[in-house]
Amino acid sequence: MNDIAGNGTDFAASINGQEWHVAWYPPPDPPSGTPHGAEAVCVAGDRIVVVSTDGQQWGLPAGRPERHEQWVDTMRREVREEACAEVMDCRLLGFSRGICVRGPQEGLVLVRSMWRAEVRLAPWDPRFEMAHRRLLPAEEAFQSLAIPKGLGPFYRRLFVEAAVPRPNTHDI
Repeated sequence: MNDIAGNGTDFAASINGQEWHVAWYPPPDPPSGTPHGAEAVCVAGDRIVVVSTDGQQWGLPAGRPERHEQWVDTMRREVREEACAEVMDCRLLGFSRGICVRGPQEGLVLVRSMWRAEVRLAPWDPRFEMAHRRLLPAEEAFQSLAIPKGLGPFYRRLFVEAAVPRPNTHDI
């Protein structure tokens, strides 16, 4: 298994019971496909923000676009809604492009923007789907993520591009 995703290299992953091929694409231009929102490595001081609906499965703030939203606007809104944080500065790191190759959505091609966001935390007042927020050192944040099987190299690339330490583990 490759340690870090290369540009345009597909990784097979099982997501929500379907088979997907997911690849990393560098900025500035998104690859072809249906815009499917934004995901951000949120940096608060020397910590990374992770969120969860159940306190067991942790992820990065992410979500789908609302009508006519630009990539950056989706990211800012999702960080505000899911992490109760304000984006002070951000940088587009790249794009994910997923192609469903088996399952009810076979043939669907989804594109998501990937970001590093410097954030200022607001008081924790969850009003949307996320019920938990944690601040963790980068290594611990990565290890706590519920990464779909096969996408470890993709998320390692995300953390490298975000300029936060990546884990040394190769088993994700």
